[in-house]
Amino acid sequence: MKKQFAADQAYERIRDAIYDGVYPSGERLTEVQMAEELQMSRTPVREALKRLGEEGLLKNKRVLAPTEKEFIDTFDVRRLLEGHAAARAAAYMTIPEKEELRACVTHAENGQLEERMYWNKQFHEKLVTASGNEVLIEAVSRMEAIVYLFRQTVVYEQRPGLLEEHHAICDAIDAGDRELADTRMKDHLDNDLQFALRMRK
Repeated sequence: MKKQFAADQAYERIRDAIYDGVYPSGERLTEVQMAEELQMSRTPVREALKRLGEEGLLKNKRVLAPTEKEFIDTFDVRRLLEGHAAARAAAYMTIPEKEELRACVTHAENGQLEERMYWNKQFHEKLVTASGNEVLIEAVSRMEAIVYLFRQTVVYEQRPGLLEEHHAICDAIDAGDRELADTRMKDHLDNDLQFALRMRK
């Protein structure tokens, strides 16, 4: 448990540093270097670097900052997967699960920025998990590094309509309307993408 916590912590710190420009594109990141900088043992750092490589932020141990096209391509796939997940949630989510999903939105409305980040992530993760499709869940998980950057932008910059759209998705799921849940999720992610791209320019 402690090893996994350390690996997660190393992952988050290196990921955030890449996003903040501390490690520019092309810079080589080694286990020894990162362990020294983070003041951690090499084992959690090794796991963190492996995960960042799987998610596309490192290639051959070098930083690979996502291009705008890679952001767009990632979101194009994500909207298909999460739209499908929302449709399945409308069909199969239990009442308690629907209540938990709605609670994510309510908590975000009443929370500070870091809490909103957490509950935004929980909202999307609960929907994806509700799909019951392990391949879909794994595919979305592998996009997490790039998705995190967008989530950070739309939450910290307080994108208009963000939580209202979450409520609308919940409404469609509560009504058991698969097609509407799919459409609302795709529209929601399209809005996230366009807003985040504008903020990055």
